[in-house]
Amino acid sequence: MEAAKSGRKVIIIISLIIVVITGLFFLIAGYTYSEGNRAGVVVKFSKKGYLLKTYEGELNMGGMGNLPNTAQQNMLWNFSVKDQAIADTLMNLEGRKVSLHYKEIIKNMPWQGETSYYVDGVKLIKD
Repeated sequence: MEAAKSGRKVIIIISLIIVVITGLFFLIAGYTYSEGNRAGVVVKFSKKGYLLKTYEGELNMGGMGNLPNTAQQNMLWNFSVKDQAIADTLMNLEGRKVSLHYKEIIKNMPWQGETSYYVDGVKLIKD
């Protein structure tokens, strides 16, 4: 009897520890490490994935090497989008100059997107 009771206590304690560790992992994984804005031209935006589809994009933020007779190297920034409304807006603004507000999270879950940068705001930049 005593062995069965102590065995149940051990199983309950181990189960609680696993639940707490899993909860802490997901809490830390979704923590916003940084946030800000990046401006440029959306050069690629698509819905990707085998089973779990996510929105992935690429922003051309300009280039370096603006001297005459030199090659232009573009600075590309990859990002993900969770919100359907933001995704719809970006699909309509592909090829236009925009300012994207983003949040960078610590740990990216496979079903959330390919990058740790998540765009949550879009503003068209008028030329």
